[in-house]
Amino acid sequence: MSGYVTDKTLSVCADMFGCPNRCLHCWLGHSPNVRMEDGADEYIVGKFSPYCEKIEFYSWLREPDFCDGYKKRWEKDLALSKNARPERFGLASFWRIVRDEDYVPWLKTLGVKKVQLTLFGLEKTTDRYVGRRGAYGEILKATDIMIKNGVTPRWQCFINEENKDEIVKIYGLARKMRETVCPELEFFVHEGSCDGENRKLYPIRINKRDIPEELIPVYFGYGDLLTERECCLALENDGSQPYFHNGDGIVIYISNEYDVFFNFTNMSDPWKIGNLVSTPADELVRMIVCEDTPALRLAKKTSWSRLAETFGDKSSERAFSLDDYKIFLFNKYLDSEAAGGKKEE
Repeated sequence: MSGYVTDKTLSVCADMFGCPNRCLHCWLGHSPNVRMEDGADEYIVGKFSPYCEKIEFYSWLREPDFCDGYKKRWEKDLALSKNARPERFGLASFWRIVRDEDYVPWLKTLGVKKVQLTLFGLEKTTDRYVGRRGAYGEILKATDIMIKNGVTPRWQCFINEENKDEIVKIYGLARKMRETVCPELEFFVHEGSCDGENRKLYPIRINKRDIPEELIPVYFGYGDLLTERECCLALENDGSQPYFHNGDGIVIYISNEYDVFFNFTNMSDPWKIGNLVSTPADELVRMIVCEDTPALRLAKKTSWSRLAETFGDKSSERAFSLDDYKIFLFNKYLDSEAAGGKKEE
């Protein structure tokens, strides 16, 4: 066995059951909905158990509880975890909320007090961005079910140049609901990362000057929001290397084909650590603990100033947080390297 044993908590998130949605903003990227075979969970945990003192196991990566027998599935996640307990966070399946009257009461027994729901505008727009007809109506119905069961809805809206006027109308709906049925309803707006599927929306990314004034008070992180031009200026003298690092814990994502990734960004080939089946376990653990992967090795060959100069647009007013802009630049660099060093158009 390798000498690489970690006392950090390893959070293992496996895409065992897929997702009902094909969201245009999904930062993970779209992957096939292939259900993993029976016993995949034991196999995954068994691979890491000799090397890790603490393991949190999650049987979902995209839509939580998107499987039959979700209650027993949660119990098995708990049982498979080692010296650690997976968390519920504020995430749940709105697909299941509207199809299973026991689901929200069950969430409450687990201590869930808030659940986040995502809107992209009015009905046609939200349905298109979620990737299936009826999604908007389900989100509103799920909101009603949650309110009746004493769980607070937390609405997040992704804004861009295409939907900004509709987001204003959604905010109006949220305020009306606060006045009439749920004073606790939470609402916020943001531009999202520019990563995975959402990177394809770069051409319609919101310009900072175009953010409707009435949304600024509910715009998450507005005080730190920059234009792309300002991001480029902030990085033009930054000679440091890109640096992506695990903190007190390590989070890994496992695709339904057993490919392994960190949670730093989208699940694309440049970021793949290895494969749980074909990569020897001790080597896989070494790469995870030492953060020794192709993408992270390439990070040592460039700098933020070089990436901003090569891939940034100093004329752009598109809105970014600086951290999101950095991962946007770095992924463009990885794609360029994969294409033989040619700059993307």
